[in-house]
Amino acid sequence: MSFSDLTPIPDTMTAIDIREPGGPDVLVPQTVAVPAPGPGEVLIRIVAAGVNRPDVLQRLGGYPPPPGAPTIPGLEVSGIIVATGSKKGAEMGAGSDLWAVGDAVCALVTGGGYGEYVVAHESHCLPLPDGFSHAQAAALPETFFTVWHNVFQRGGLTKGETFLVHGGTSGIGTTAIQLAKAFGAQVFATAGSDEKCAACLDLGTDRAINYHSEDFVKVVKEATERRGVDLILDMVGGSYIARNIDAAAPDGRIVQIAFLGGSKAEVDFTKLTLKRLTLTGSTLRARDTAFKAALANELKTHVWPLLNTAIIAPVMHATFPLEDAAKAHAMMEESKHVGKIVLAVGEG
Repeated sequence: MSFSDLTPIPDTMTAIDIREPGGPDVLVPQTVAVPAPGPGEVLIRIVAAGVNRPDVLQRLGGYPPPPGAPTIPGLEVSGIIVATGSKKGAEMGAGSDLWAVGDAVCALVTGGGYGEYVVAHESHCLPLPDGFSHAQAAALPETFFTVWHNVFQRGGLTKGETFLVHGGTSGIGTTAIQLAKAFGAQVFATAGSDEKCAACLDLGTDRAINYHSEDFVKVVKEATERRGVDLILDMVGGSYIARNIDAAAPDGRIVQIAFLGGSKAEVDFTKLTLKRLTLTGSTLRARDTAFKAALANELKTHVWPLLNTAIIAPVMHATFPLEDAAKAHAMMEESKHVGKIVLAVGEG
């Protein structure tokens, strides 16, 4: 490794691990070894880490890390590069092709974000947008990688189309609303209260739908002259699966990224064939290095200029100290938050 003269790297660190599957109280501090970066990797001293639904699912025992990934939760971080691994085929210490010790980055990782240090692939790191704090930057990678792939690559959203996102005040939802509007779509969003619907409208949503008092199928049909919406991004599943098919326009696309309401449903697929719909879905964590690197490059080209000029920004709800990760998870499970929950780890 090549080390910064100004930042001694300890042998051990504090990280929040999962004692056993269960509630937020199973998140406990542990003393673990500081990981070492391999070829093409960098070691990041973490300043802040994002908290996401997949972290909660992993804690509950329903989303195990892929082979070789850390058991420590946390899929996105912001911090300072303090060491680099070797280039492929070179001796340790040859350095990164993309980054240098001392660079401030945010990064998508396969796990390990709830700690003081984490290893990331160099191609999965991005620079901090202009004027961003580390807390704001830590709120970017997981949600922006996910939204860019599922809304714009897999979902194919284009200017002038109609778009419905469920869970509009989640980290994914607030990101999807802003990006869809920035690229010229008409946006609908569902949320669970009038206050959350107001937050969606503040972000640029054309029509916010309180799912406790309104039927989103009826609303989007009325707003689109019975046509329906071109693209739906859904993290609910369950009863929404059949209703999404009803709400979709002919030749529409439905992208499923989670199943908070259950992964099983009774569906009349005749409607799918008659409307010529595309029903697809994806997960991000287990995708290979090259796929995530390509996503990072597209984000740097198409999205980072919007962040640099403050056209869009992550919606920040709360920041907790690393040792209070359990409180952060409890807040997420209450589903009263709007935007991102972040852990403060170290000094920037």
